[in-house]
Formats: sequence, C-alpha cells, structure tokens
Amino acid sequence: MTELYKNDAVSVNVGSRLRSLRSERNLSIRALARKSGLSANALSMIERDKTSPSVSTLYKLADGMGVPITSFFGEETDSEMVVFVKGDERTRVPFQRGTWEGLGGENFIGHVEPFILTLESGANSGVHAMVHTGHEFVICLRGELEYQIEDKYYNLEAGDSLMFSARLRHRWRNVGRNVTNVLFLLSGFADGERPTPMHMVNPDVEKEK
Repeated sequence: MTELYKNDAVSVNVGSRLRSLRSERNLSIRALARKSGLSANALSMIERDKTSPSVSTLYKLADGMGVPITSFFGEETDSEMVVFVKGDERTRVPFQRGTWEGLGGENFIGHVEPFILTLESGANSGVHAMVHTGHEFVICLRGELEYQIEDKYYNLEAGDSLMFSARLRHRWRNVGRNVTNVLFLLSGFADGERPTPMHMVNPDVEKEK
C-alpha cells in the first residue's frame, strides 16, 4: 500500500462532533430527535459511537441544528486563500462502506473542492442521481468504479478519468470486489452550494444494484 492510502490522516469522530454541535445549541437529545425526525435512541447510539450515521442521517441532523453538513467534518474555520495540507493531516470522515478524505477544499475560499473517497465493494452514491452546478472531474486511483451520466455508463479502472458538467444527472458505485480509491475535483459551483456531501457513501442504499 502506498503512502497515499495509509490511514494516518486526522479522523473526525462524528459522534463526538454531533455531541459538541448539539451542546453548543443547548439541545437535548430528545429535542434534536424532534427537530430531525430521528429517534432519541438512534442519536444516542451515534454519539456513543455505537453506529455510523448515513449521509441522509447527517443531512437530517444538520437541518435539525441549522448547520451545514460540512460542520461534521470538524471544527469550523475561516476560508483561506491559500490552503496547505500535509499528507498525514488530511481530515477523514469514515462512513459505512467508505471514507471521505478532504484535500483542503473544505477550507478554501474558492469554488474548488478536491477529495478522495475510499469505497468498499458495493458502495454507491444512492438511489437518486446527483445534480449540481459546476463541473466534476474524477480519476480512479485503484480498483473499479462505474459512473452513470444521464443514460450512459462509464467503467473506470485505475488511471482512467472522467470530466463532465455536473448539471447532468450522475451517480456512481464500486462494481468490483476490492476496495476502490477515487480522486474527485468539484469546481465552479454556485455560491452557497456545497456539492461535496452528495458524493459520500450512503449506506441506506448500498445494497441497491
């Protein structure tokens, strides 16, 4: 395994981050459960790291607390004009069947967000296709990735790349038997839009084929 894939980056504890965000807003677990539409037991399990939330669950929690989903990536910081990230200091957000690794876009003032996804076999972006503003560049670093853009399918293997207008309906899944590593670059999206979370693994639909 090369340096790129070592698990030495800074890992975000989603449970701890949720507890911190909830406490900052003086919300009890029951209050957040009512606002998010989730059960108090489910929230307790997440905060105690007994279960990993899906992306759809994080969206509900973010909406319930009135924060962007990127708040779960770590402490909120001001956007910078220059962002330097050491290889062993990348932010990592683990999810079921996948891990998101930030490459600085989460702290950059411009409309560019690069990140790496590590995807287990069967991981996919969800039942519903994604659509957002800007452009998308994808390069498969290891393994296999099937990308659907509108009604056409593209099978990416290590070294293959894909670039397209993100206004086209798109979705992806790891169709191979092994772990896949993919580098994404989202750019040119509209002010206030954060398309990165759309591309995280959604375990609620990971069995969908």
